[in-house]
Amino acid sequence: MLQLNLPADRNAPVHLLCLGAHADDIEIGCGGTILRLLAERPNVHVTWVVFSSTPEREREAQAGASQFLEGAASRRVIVQRFRDGHFPWEGAEIKAFVESLKREVDPDLIFTHMRDDRHQDHRTVSDLTWNTWRRHLVLEYEIPKYDGDLGHPNVFVPLPRALCARKADLICQVFRSESHKAWLTQDTFTALLRLRGVECAAPEGHAEAFHCRKLVLGMGQ
Repeated sequence: MLQLNLPADRNAPVHLLCLGAHADDIEIGCGGTILRLLAERPNVHVTWVVFSSTPEREREAQAGASQFLEGAASRRVIVQRFRDGHFPWEGAEIKAFVESLKREVDPDLIFTHMRDDRHQDHRTVSDLTWNTWRRHLVLEYEIPKYDGDLGHPNVFVPLPRALCARKADLICQVFRSESHKAWLTQDTFTALLRLRGVECAAPEGHAEAFHCRKLVLGMGQ
């Protein structure tokens, strides 16, 4: 399988922008990739943005970011309070916030929601990502949910089995306000990681997967 690798210099700075509509989205969608990246590279700088919260969910968002970004060279965690479930109707305010963020952040890699996600808040964040950062590498992550909207991703990040277990454990430990929901179980997350691992023949059988809609292949010049 074709591989596109990060710069060979493991000490080179890497700037990430992680965007999630809700408090647990980033952790579910790309938490394993972030954990692996921070474990393997010492100079990763992260801007982590959660668009919707309540006081309780904001505490969980901050706790989740703290756990997943423990190895980051620097971190900036931004938690907004746009109304859950109403992002398309609050689009002007969210757009203004994203435009202000653009003036502050010039990332090497952006993680955001999948464009075809059936949750209206997720789609809004994805659309605004593409509207705003038009010359950046964007990877769209997937969120398992009742809607059954998982697609056919084309970028895979193999993950060690132990790291997958850590991702699932942390999500279930941190986001206790969602514990009454059927999807918040360790096997939900490990099952998807296992399936994506099969699709990319991951060495330890697990992976996170993303949608990449535009990519320029550099030749090392």
